[in-house]
Amino acid sequence: MESCGKEEPKGPVLHIVVVGFHHKRGCQVEFSYPPLIPAEGHDSNNLPEKWKYLPFLALPDGAHNYQEDTVYFHLPSLNEEMKCVYGVSCYRQIEAKALKVRQADVTRETVQKSVCVLSRVPLYGLIQAKLQLITHAYFEEKDFSQISILKELYDHMNGSLRGTTLEGSQVYLGKSLFLTLSFTYTKAVLILFKLVLLEKKVLFYVSPVNRLVGTLMTVLSLFPGMIEHGLADSSHYHCKSSISETPESLDPARISPSAGELNPKTDSKTDIIDATDRESSAFDHSDNHTSVADQSQPSASPQDRLQPHPPSHTSPDSSESDWETLDPSVLEAGEGSEGSVKHLEAESGEPITVQPKSVTGQGQLTQGLVSGLEEDQYGLPLAIFTKGYLCLPYMALQQHHLLSDVRVRGFVAGATNILFRQQRHLSDAVIDVEEARIHVDDPELRRMLSLSTADLRFSDFLLKHVTENREDVFLDGTGWEGGDEWIRAQFALYLHSLLASTLQQDNEKLLADYSSAFISAWKITHNYRVWFSNKHPAMAEITPGHPFQGQYSVADVKLRLSHSVQNSERGKKLGNAVITTSRSVVQTGKAVGQSVGGALTSAKSAMSSWFSTLAQPAVTSPAPDSTASKQ
Repeated sequence: MESCGKEEPKGPVLHIVVVGFHHKRGCQVEFSYPPLIPAEGHDSNNLPEKWKYLPFLALPDGAHNYQEDTVYFHLPSLNEEMKCVYGVSCYRQIEAKALKVRQADVTRETVQKSVCVLSRVPLYGLIQAKLQLITHAYFEEKDFSQISILKELYDHMNGSLRGTTLEGSQVYLGKSLFLTLSFTYTKAVLILFKLVLLEKKVLFYVSPVNRLVGTLMTVLSLFPGMIEHGLADSSHYHCKSSISETPESLDPARISPSAGELNPKTDSKTDIIDATDRESSAFDHSDNHTSVADQSQPSASPQDRLQPHPPSHTSPDSSESDWETLDPSVLEAGEGSEGSVKHLEAESGEPITVQPKSVTGQGQLTQGLVSGLEEDQYGLPLAIFTKGYLCLPYMALQQHHLLSDVRVRGFVAGATNILFRQQRHLSDAVIDVEEARIHVDDPELRRMLSLSTADLRFSDFLLKHVTENREDVFLDGTGWEGGDEWIRAQFALYLHSLLASTLQQDNEKLLADYSSAFISAWKITHNYRVWFSNKHPAMAEITPGHPFQGQYSVADVKLRLSHSVQNSERGKKLGNAVITTSRSVVQTGKAVGQSVGGALTSAKSAMSSWFSTLAQPAVTSPAPDSTASKQ
């Protein structure tokens, strides 16, 4: 078994674990099959040292606020293979008086327990679907000493999941890209995509946990082959020597999101992105200067190519007013265009793109010589979650030290405790899922993540196909065009084209369509250097260039205008003012006897007037300089 490191696992499921909350000892393991420590019984509370956080992951913070919840989490392997252990936990609570057999240690009004599956394969959704049924049946027994159903679950899962291929709908079960793109992030999903490529410290925050882990894993499913084969080394971290090192003021057993709040780190320069439907933001472009020069890749051996390059420290003074000046000249040459505004076309045209095929099957897989991951013919998945870059769908408070661990070079993690969100200086980006906001403090990072016009076309193309023709809520996202597989295919095409474009060393205009600042930063990341160090003959089939490259049109001006208005602080304030004014107009119309229809007409006129005003360059804002015209 995995725990003893001697026997070969008989199936994909390693252990079935029950975690409960003890009124004195806090979260603890109450049952494990097979035993987590072979020399001990299945009712032992002891844990392997590397799995000391298991109880706090399976029974999350603030769980008592919900009747049931689901958790995805990752544990380090107990053997030397450095393979990730994938955990799925289903939590429920029941009133103590409803139990048929009430044990002596049950002293509270409710009993909280989680049934957890530890697996060698990342079939989160498939395991969750089976585990939820068993957890419900286990609680319906109202006698937690009846463990036969848990042993049967172990045998059944190892029998049914044995030989299951890591591809297709089984891997992506429960990860609805349609819902994520339609109702949450819209254009900002491309920014999340680039954040992960840059290997930044990204923290997702929301409650309950099932929404948290669902959003995080859905974003990762946009990367071809990432969930199937790219997370094998994503949980190689070191535990603290003692759990007692957790701050004394915090109860390690049960910390609710409302307890132990710290003073948040305030910064007047903090950028907040609002990507909700009511504001439809994608990113707050705080800088529009020319990016640093692309660092050309050395034409040396693979070992030499992997030598680290010094990161760029060029950080020109940024100005919010550069983006508030809604001058069409911001669409001048620098993003792959030949001229400036005079080249605007009278009629907008759809970019000519090649519709990608489904990415369900990756074809033949080979072991990466450098990454150690199973790669397809294009060198995917990228070696992002390797060498100390962690993927932790859910982080317990006891793992807080990992955010500042010098051995952790980055992470994509999820948390429900407010202490993680308040200490934003430990993360490069904090994603507030509930508010659909992306918090980024570093102006240089905001510049790297600025979306080019081609990127805006790509995001707008996705949004239109996902949201249009939504006639039946039960069938949304189930078809090909606009469905989940279609969305993943679009991002696969985007990544393939991006990789092919980076091989064109002397074509700056080609790279500018992806943002030159982003390309320069990405080329010095670990995952790109590993990919570049090997040859991938299949890349010859990919046409270099952005899928939505092309001449600018009037539609691009409108798109950039809308994007700038939605993301500038001035635009947000004016938008809120217009909403308030519209409400006042309606209320005034009702008070004086005016029909509601007339009042709404007046409100629409007010909004039209507002947009006409915004179309003019701001009087108080300085005109963008020549370098700002690059975007």
